Amino acid sequence: MEWNSVCSRRWMGAAAQSSYMFGVFIGAVTLGTLADKYGRKIIFCVSAVAQLIFGVTVALIDDFYVFLVWRFLYGIFGSAGAYITGFVLTMELVGATKRTVCGMMFHLAFAVGFMLVSVWGAVIKDRMWLQIVYGLHSALLVGHWWLMDESPRWLWVQGRVTEAVAIVRKGLKMNGNDSVDIDAEKLLGERKIRHVEQRKRSYGALDLFRTPNLRRKTLNVCFGWFANSIVYYGLSLNTGNLVGNPFLMLFLSGLVELPSYLLMCFLMDRSGRRCVVSTFMLIGGVCCIIASSIPTDIDLAATMIVTIVLFGKACIAGSFAVIYNYTAELFPTVVRNTALGIGSMCARFSGALTPMIMLLNSLNPKVPAALFGFVALVSGFLSLYLPETVNQPMPETIEDGENFGKHDTCFATCLGSRRKSNVSCEVTLNQLAEKEEKEKLNQGENDKENSH
Repeated sequence: MEWNSVCSRRWMGAAAQSSYMFGVFIGAVTLGTLADKYGRKIIFCVSAVAQLIFGVTVALIDDFYVFLVWRFLYGIFGSAGAYITGFVLTMELVGATKRTVCGMMFHLAFAVGFMLVSVWGAVIKDRMWLQIVYGLHSALLVGHWWLMDESPRWLWVQGRVTEAVAIVRKGLKMNGNDSVDIDAEKLLGERKIRHVEQRKRSYGALDLFRTPNLRRKTLNVCFGWFANSIVYYGLSLNTGNLVGNPFLMLFLSGLVELPSYLLMCFLMDRSGRRCVVSTFMLIGGVCCIIASSIPTDIDLAATMIVTIVLFGKACIAGSFAVIYNYTAELFPTVVRNTALGIGSMCARFSGALTPMIMLLNSLNPKVPAALFGFVALVSGFLSLYLPETVNQPMPETIEDGENFGKHDTCFATCLGSRRKSNVSCEVTLNQLAEKEEKEKLNQGENDKENSH
């Protein structure tokens, strides 16, 4: 209202959203690479401080174009630095059996924050104080410098075995297993030769595209991030257009994510990451297309659209959450943060495009949702070609990442199971035939003996 960003100036609101997303786009790959080089903890904490500073000071700017620049910088250190690096650190601090729960709890906190946005918006009417309150929440992250440890996996890859072992011992002690003996000197000797080879070069984003298997996985995962983001933010930004109180619609949009994340905790380890990502992305895409096809002139149209949109949001939120875990488990430690950063970069690129695509509703209200749904359907099908990671050890080196999941696709698994079933059936039939032949021979010999 202050900048009159309505009617012919609607682009200003879209530009404000996109400037933040473009900031995350840049920060995702740059800070992700820095986290792989200098450590997860320091990048997380630096980003937390920067996020606090930019989050509060952006509220004090009264010039639109300066505001866009500040929002851009806010995006670099916000989702890119604090969220992605924090998620990677969480996944690397726990074992394979706890990755699912910890990953989903991380996203559960995101959904609670999403709901809190609408609560503060309904309570605080002044936009300056509202943004200051939003920015001050970043103060909760600053204390993590003293609360959390560096990733032992990252320390191990860097050859800092003694520090990694100390953190593992700390974890064992907290879990009541401090009686387990870890020979740090022996581990250091085993790691030394490998570390000397790795120190000759540093790893970056290009290493994800050098070898064929890693390249295929990277491109597929990047498109998955792009598709999840464009549907997620498309549905989120469209909640203001739904019939009803906009604060209530935004609150419900975050609320429906909670059961989705809890459901993922039970499904991910039972059905596998690949199946869950593909299924829920396909359902989310179908919901987008159906919601755009419902005629607005029929009875209960508004209720049907709200229900379908919120259900689609729940599905795509679940898929979006799983792809974080999936990406962290697919790629090796030396480029894990970089891989998540590139995936997030693709997601923020689509997030930056989403407000612009939403402007197409002035031409035809069905175009944005139909486009979102089509992208989700294509990505949902392609994700079936990714390997499964459930209960698999996380790869450490580039060689591990290249060899991981070769020829493992949903179709290969299904055909393999069918082939195995056919083989076992053939074996059984052959065994029965041999048994019948033996019985006939034995019967013939018995008949001869009886005749004698």
